[in-house]
Amino acid sequence: MAKWEPVQVDGQPFTAGVVLVDKPPGISSFGIVRKIRRLLSVKKVGHAGTLDPFASGLLIVCAGRGATKHIDRFMNGCKTYRACIQLGVETQTQDPEGEVTAKCSVPVLSRADIESCLQRFTGPQMQAPPPYSAAKYKGKPLYYYARKGVMIQKEPKPIEIYSIACIGYDRLTHRIDCEIACSRGTYIRVLAADIGKKLGCGAYLLGLRRTGSGNFSAEQSLAGDALDCDDGLEQLLEKMMTIDEALLRCDEEGSNCFRKDDNMQQITDI
Repeated sequence: MAKWEPVQVDGQPFTAGVVLVDKPPGISSFGIVRKIRRLLSVKKVGHAGTLDPFASGLLIVCAGRGATKHIDRFMNGCKTYRACIQLGVETQTQDPEGEVTAKCSVPVLSRADIESCLQRFTGPQMQAPPPYSAAKYKGKPLYYYARKGVMIQKEPKPIEIYSIACIGYDRLTHRIDCEIACSRGTYIRVLAADIGKKLGCGAYLLGLRRTGSGNFSAEQSLAGDALDCDDGLEQLLEKMMTIDEALLRCDEEGSNCFRKDDNMQQITDI
């Protein structure tokens, strides 16, 4: 087995750090982890919260054993998302990666109708992980079983939707653009499907962008594509925080759930 020899930083082997990455659509969260592991030549690398391949946005990556032991701490705090919900269509996976399973006509909806519906989903509630998810069952992710035709139903867990706001509704495409602030463990795909059921037409999550997690935001992140550049290592190290810096930011008070994000348009550019 090849020996891991971490890159040199200021004449010393890299030990540990935390970096914020703006994951582009089309790559898994673990795909980003693999790139960082390769660049740093560090075996122990993990992320603080999965983003599905079709989604984009903030991924908190911990490199080195000294950082990965704090992953659970980085996963806490308010999560913010920009989501695009497609009404009138349901898919097997509740997102654009699955086969269409149903189509339904969409009733005439006003902005007020949509906002009234969305407000019904705020507050503490129970939510079960969807069969196509990274939630574990007997050591394997649920999607491992689902792809074999075995749908595992896990027990619902408590989550909270702190707020959900309608940013826009396209009456021609029947797409809702919304901002969501929620607790750790919330599946936005499940929320989108539930909104579709409540409106009587079904729905799936067409686009998703994580804009923030706790005191960290996507606009502070390193573009994921930068990891493939010739100077990818230099850019990565430039954005790398020490563990103490990251923990200090993690514990700061007064974070704002909703943040400006210049890349929000990416969720509907599909």
